[in-house]
Amino acid sequence: MALPKAKELVSTNPVVVFSKTFCPFCVTVKELLTKLGVSFKAIELDKEGDGSEIQSALAEWTGQRTVPNVFIGGKHIGGCDGIVT
Repeated sequence: MALPKAKELVSTNPVVVFSKTFCPFCVTVKELLTKLGVSFKAIELDKEGDGSEIQSALAEWTGQRTVPNVFIGGKHIGGCDGIVT
């Protein structure tokens, strides 16, 4: 059920950041997007009841287990390095 949920979030939002509230790399990405005026949907996996399942589904889908896990226009961009550089 987690993979369809993740795919639905990605397909219905122009920019999605799968994140954790305590992750400094996630904070960096969200601050940069905010500074650039980019509207985005942040999914805080540590606050979601099925967050660990979503993170596992994202790893299966994208090959990336870590957060942040960023999608723009439905395309997987990657993590902090993919956004900041």
